[in-house]
Amino acid sequence: MTDLRHYDVITSPVVTEKSTMVSEFNQVIFNVPDTATKPQIKAAVEALFGVKVTAVNTLNRKGKSRRFKGRLGRQSDQKKAIVTLAEGQSIDVSTGL
Repeated sequence: MTDLRHYDVITSPVVTEKSTMVSEFNQVIFNVPDTATKPQIKAAVEALFGVKVTAVNTLNRKGKSRRFKGRLGRQSDQKKAIVTLAEGQSIDVSTGL
């Protein structure tokens, strides 16, 4: 049984054209909270999906200023985790948990 705090570390998978292209290199991209660390992300992915993780890279995307109906707004900041899986391992992000 998985620990419930693992569900707080992995917010959602990123399903974009770029994120599907990196799946050729055994990598999967997830949105994570700003406070998540690399060891926490690794433990959560291994526990939730039952795969072996070899590396975790993180990046912080700063929110952009946007206009909506003439009003100035700001998108929120995001932290993403690029998880590299061991050879032969895979995660199907279209199915869910």
